[in-house]
Amino acid sequence: MFYKKKGLPEENSIVLCTVKKILFHSIFVDLDEYQNQDGMIHISEIAPGRIRNIRDYVAEGKKLVCLVLRVDTEKKQVDLSLRRVPMSLRNRKNEEYKQEVKSEKLLEYIGKELKTDLKGAYERIGIKLMDHFGLLQIAFNEISANGYEAIKELKFPKIEADVLVKIVQDKIKPIEINVDSILTLESFSETGVEDIKESLKAGEEFAKKNDIKIVIRYISAPKYQIEVFSNDYKVAEEQMEEVNEVISKEIKKRKGFFEATKKK
Repeated sequence: MFYKKKGLPEENSIVLCTVKKILFHSIFVDLDEYQNQDGMIHISEIAPGRIRNIRDYVAEGKKLVCLVLRVDTEKKQVDLSLRRVPMSLRNRKNEEYKQEVKSEKLLEYIGKELKTDLKGAYERIGIKLMDHFGLLQIAFNEISANGYEAIKELKFPKIEADVLVKIVQDKIKPIEINVDSILTLESFSETGVEDIKESLKAGEEFAKKNDIKIVIRYISAPKYQIEVFSNDYKVAEEQMEEVNEVISKEIKKRKGFFEATKKK
């Protein structure tokens, strides 16, 4: 990647490294995401158990995903661990890096539309996005879903904002996720069926009024399934609670029973 962070990583963070030198009791690596910064992995932090030959585990040029154990800001020394990173985190970090490389290619394309190179694209757009969102891929996903609203605080000049939003929304389609729960609605009045219908209708009307995308399905009395769709899992969870609260209040106002459980 072209862009590298300044400074030092934080302790307990996960970093991507490239092996540059192998010694008898340690490995020296380049921190791929940081400017001119290396790190050291002691032999005891390479793998569990006794290690007879470090080269059985690593080789020069190999990419590693490591945990930052200690950072000495005065000496600019970074101590790392390879063995303390579980496979799930390694896979996630590698995937994050691959996606960031793809995002950088898109930034380069945006730069060409602005008549500049990748360095210029970072200076005009990329650095601001990374400072605000953390990663280019997160920034682009937000722009894809929310357009100009996603970058409102960054105050880009109009030409940069227009090119950025247009290209990102052309190239990246928002990822839609859904959350669902099972509703139990009961009414023991003479108008019980109508009470349940009106309660569900109140939830649907609330969702429509607040631009919440939902689907309610009948399963079998007294159970219904409700699904909420969004580009953000946390938002979907919050919207689910809001809709359920409206349905709950409506059925209880009619002396009925309401319960919501997450679908297993």
